[in-house]
Amino acid sequence: MKADELKTIAIIGAGDMGHGIAEICALGGLRVHLYDIQEAFVERGKQRIKASFEKMVSKQKMAAEEMNRALGAITGFTVLGDAVKDVDFMIEAAPEILDLKIKIFKEADAHAPAHAILASNTSNMSITRMGAATNRPDKVLGIHFFNPVMMMLLVEVIHGEGTSEETMQTSYELMSRLKNFRGNMVPVRVEKDTPGFIYNRLGAPIGLYMAELYEKGMVDPEAVDAKVRSIGAPMGPYEIMDFTGLDVNLHGNAYFAETLSPEFEPRGWMKRLVDEGNLGKKSGKGIFDWPDGARPTIDPAKADPNFDVTDIICLQVNEGTKLLEAGVTHSAAEIDKAVVNGGGSVFGPFALAKGMGWDKVAERCEAISKRLGIQWFMPTEMLKKGNIEI
Repeated sequence: MKADELKTIAIIGAGDMGHGIAEICALGGLRVHLYDIQEAFVERGKQRIKASFEKMVSKQKMAAEEMNRALGAITGFTVLGDAVKDVDFMIEAAPEILDLKIKIFKEADAHAPAHAILASNTSNMSITRMGAATNRPDKVLGIHFFNPVMMMLLVEVIHGEGTSEETMQTSYELMSRLKNFRGNMVPVRVEKDTPGFIYNRLGAPIGLYMAELYEKGMVDPEAVDAKVRSIGAPMGPYEIMDFTGLDVNLHGNAYFAETLSPEFEPRGWMKRLVDEGNLGKKSGKGIFDWPDGARPTIDPAKADPNFDVTDIICLQVNEGTKLLEAGVTHSAAEIDKAVVNGGGSVFGPFALAKGMGWDKVAERCEAISKRLGIQWFMPTEMLKKGNIEI
C-alpha cells in the first residue's frame, strides 16, 4: 500500500504523546480514531487538541475552517477493537511498559484489516518483540515522535527484524507528508532495532556522564546548565532531565542497564528524588524548582568555567560510531540530521567534532572513561582509526 492511499489512522493513547500525534495526523488530512481506556481520557485529549488549534487561530497561523475540518476528522473510541477495525495505519502511544504494548499489538492484530500497518511510538523498547506478537511482523515498525509533537520535527522510522522494506518506505513517505506548527516533519530511518534507536541512544552516554558527575559531587547542576546555555543551547542537561521527568530518565537508564551495560544503572541521587516524588517539572520540583510549572532560574553568572561542553560532543560522536558499526544507520550525516531536528541544535555532533580531528575526539573519550571509571566511554575502533565520512 502506498502512502497516498492511507486514509484512516488509529492513535492508541490520548495522553501527552498520543493527542499530539493525533493532532498532526488530523492536520495532515487523515481520519483519526483516538483511543484510550476511558471516555474521560479521550475527551481530555480532544480538548487539548482543540485548545492547541484555537491558540494557532488566535495567532492567525491557522484558519478557523482548517481547525474545524481537522477537529471533525477525529473520532473517539474506548474499545480497541472498534478503533482499529477499519484503519490503514495504527500508532500505539501507550505507557512504556513492554507487556502492555505487546497486549495492544496482539489485540490490534486480531481486529485490524490485513493491509494495516501497526506502529509503536516507543522511545526505547523492542519493535521486534512487538512484531513477534502479531501475525504480521512485516507490517510492524517503530514511529517515534518527540515531545511536544507539535513543535519537534524529528520522527524516527524504525526497522524491526521482521519489518518489510515496503512498510518502511510507506511509513517514511507518510511521515514526510505530515507537518506541525514548525514545518514539515523530518523522518530519519533507523535500520536496526536497537535500544534508544538514534536520538535517545546518543543521549544515553550524556545522561550517564551527567548523572555520574552529580553522583560524585564533581559539579553543581546550575553551574553546568549556565555554562551550556552560555554557548546558545536552549536548555542545559540537568534542566532537560527535569523537563523530561526524572522518573522517565530513571526508567530509561534502567532499560539501558539491562540492554547495553550495567554501568547505566540509575544513580543514587536520581532514585532518591524519584522516591521522594520530586520528578521535575511535572511535580514542581526535581533537580531544580519549577514554580507553577515555570522554568527554573539559571544564573548566568554561575557558569562553571571548568566544565567543557566539548566532552558532551565527543561522547555523542563515540556513541554515534557504535550505531554506524552496528548498521543501525549508514551515515554520520543522518545521525547529525536526527540531533539537529530532535533537539534544536544548529549542528550535529559529527559536524561539530570534525574540526577537532577524530584522533583527538578518541583521546578525549578515553580520558573521560579513565577519569570516571566508566568503560562505556572508551572510544570505538572506528573512532580511533578515524574511519568516518561526513
